[in-house]
Amino acid sequence: MSPPNSAFFKNTTVDNIVKPDFFFITGFAGIPHTKYYYVFLCFVYALTLLGNTFIMFVIYTDQCLHSPKYIAVFNLAVADLCESTAFIPQLIDTFLFKSHLISFEACLTNMFFVFWFLHMQSFTLTLLSYDRCVAICFPLRYNEIVTKKSMLVITVILWIIGALGILLALIFFTRLSFCKSNVIHSYFCDPGPLPHLACNDNSISILINWINPVIILWIPVLFIIGTYTCIARALLKIATASDRFKAMKTCSSHLILVSVFYLPLCFSFALFSITHPNARIINMSLATALPPMLNPIIYSLMTEEFRESIKKLYRRNKIHITRQREIFSKCVENPQDIMP
Repeated sequence: MSPPNSAFFKNTTVDNIVKPDFFFITGFAGIPHTKYYYVFLCFVYALTLLGNTFIMFVIYTDQCLHSPKYIAVFNLAVADLCESTAFIPQLIDTFLFKSHLISFEACLTNMFFVFWFLHMQSFTLTLLSYDRCVAICFPLRYNEIVTKKSMLVITVILWIIGALGILLALIFFTRLSFCKSNVIHSYFCDPGPLPHLACNDNSISILINWINPVIILWIPVLFIIGTYTCIARALLKIATASDRFKAMKTCSSHLILVSVFYLPLCFSFALFSITHPNARIINMSLATALPPMLNPIIYSLMTEEFRESIKKLYRRNKIHITRQREIFSKCVENPQDIMP
């Protein structure tokens, strides 16, 4: 499908700001059999949906997991699920079903939700590093400092900050006049190339595009590095090696989550200007789609508390199924017992 004539898709407002009726998202250029990649993303989304739903279900049903730490883990599962839902189905619809056109309003809406949930993934990983820092550096005061109420309040504040930050960026995008082109050379409504399509002053929007990675990536990464520096100093003060290993083990799942989320994104943003557009699309789409799928697997395998909760849930369901079978067997053998 070739890009439409941008002049046909534009209308002019009373403020002389030109807004296109539609944007055309190009996606990959010159790569055959790309449909298989989008089918792969469908598979990733299905696993993400199942995995994060399972994480939320286990945390909700097991009273032992109703703790400040698992409030943050539950929040991460919600952010992962929502981010994948905002990103992958739209991507599949755009390229697998050849719906390259997206309305101006739908473009900004999709951009808002993708980046809002991406912010929350980053903020929640930062919040979990704070939880681990307090647990190891101040173990006797942990229950006093990190309470369920404080964790809920911090989580709500982070959701509000993320939403306000994205809304501010979108307000400036609505003030751009798109009279150059309506073709976005990316795989979704990417705020990166969007300001460069404008023919009026786009300096504030470009500045926001520079600030966004700082908020999503660099500040959280620096905070996490700071917390783990404090954790390392606290571990050095622990006398026995076994106790040090036990304390480090409580951080292992979080460190893997941090690596899976931040390293691909940092790599993609750092090499944004020198990579080929097709390579950039693959890097960014995988960096956005894979962590929400991997996070439930990592937590299920790496966290002892969570593994015990899964075993407990399995045993409880097994006992329930066994009892139901026994009742059914008795009813079959003695049908008169169930007759009125």
